[in-house]
Amino acid sequence: MDQTAFWHPFANMAEVSANRLTITRGAGNYVYDDSGREYLDATASLWYANVGHGRPEIADAIASQAYKLACYSTFSDVTNEPAEELAHRIAARAPMSGAKIFFGSGGGDAIDTAAKLARRYFFEVGEQKRQIIVSRRDSYHGTHGFGTSMAGIAPNRVGYGDLIGDVALIDRDDPEDLARLAQSVGGDAIAAVFVEPVIGAGGVHLPVEGYLKRMREITTQIGALLVVDSVICGFGRLGEWFGPERFGVIPDMITFAKGITSGYIPLGGVVISASISEPFFSGTGAPFRHGPTYAGHPIACAAGLANLDILEDEGLISKGRDLEATLADALNTTLDSPIVTEVRAGLGLLGAVEIDQDYRSANPQALVQIQMAMRERGVLIRPLVSSLAVSPPLTINDAEIERIGSSFIEAIKSVSALS
Repeated sequence: MDQTAFWHPFANMAEVSANRLTITRGAGNYVYDDSGREYLDATASLWYANVGHGRPEIADAIASQAYKLACYSTFSDVTNEPAEELAHRIAARAPMSGAKIFFGSGGGDAIDTAAKLARRYFFEVGEQKRQIIVSRRDSYHGTHGFGTSMAGIAPNRVGYGDLIGDVALIDRDDPEDLARLAQSVGGDAIAAVFVEPVIGAGGVHLPVEGYLKRMREITTQIGALLVVDSVICGFGRLGEWFGPERFGVIPDMITFAKGITSGYIPLGGVVISASISEPFFSGTGAPFRHGPTYAGHPIACAAGLANLDILEDEGLISKGRDLEATLADALNTTLDSPIVTEVRAGLGLLGAVEIDQDYRSANPQALVQIQMAMRERGVLIRPLVSSLAVSPPLTINDAEIERIGSSFIEAIKSVSALS
């Protein structure tokens, strides 16, 4: 191929520019390249194609809305029917009662919204000292200003200078590290703590037993807000609508994106508890001077409504739980390889295969080599920091999951045999 003018996200363009995989169409759990070759989409693209590809219901909803009202701002008192309906449907399924929904264009927007709202909420209730935003090591919260500053994946912060101040990182697995931070800086200085139910892009790290409940207890004790980042974990990925329900936890806010439209069109947002929205909705109120241009975009919301219909009508929300053991069993077959040190799976329809550190040090391209060997076998997976991740559509079946596992074994053997 000729060198591209398209600068890809998270890519070394010196390597990618003249060597690209061009996906031209998708159908069900499969996508196809420009030569017509079929690939099992074992990552649901970027964690988001929950209902699979090529759904005419969503395409038709997008087209129908585009003919009716393609776009109009929702700033101030202007609204539209799809945004109103989708907000009510999301709120009705949230683990907190009386929830409000703030829409944006994706997960990064949602994180910035939740972080700014946390600080502004405490400003409104007279606790202006609460400024610190807390996240976990290995966490990923997008690439906007707050998300970059909060990044628990160290390379994602390198080279951007000082962005957002008053941000703190705590241990990934020890909730008491939050208590220690509160003791050090003062609990009354912490505004919000952001937690992924299962850490996604940082390596698919499952929470230790009781982690989220303990984080809820500590945030309540110190008066800070608990924000659950369910951008990856929502809409069936963990077998629940949002994810914290799996752990019996009711947060103050939930960020969402990806699975809300199964990626068919960009959309994200924040579920906000009644107590946090109260200063802005009651009495004389207070303006929250924040919002992206496309907040409540009618086409995006129409796509979300059609996607929710599919998730409900086909019983897909429970699939994240129903298929988690099958996926874990398939990935665990890779443990026979001497270069595989761990498989992280069994909680939701996602997992990761960890590749030995010494092997990766001796073979810096190991993850990409295994990814390409899988691609040769017609299965698309995703390399992370030190592992290879899968997160297939919720529509996947047992035979396709078994294919992921067997292809993994073959790919790892073919790559390790070269070293």
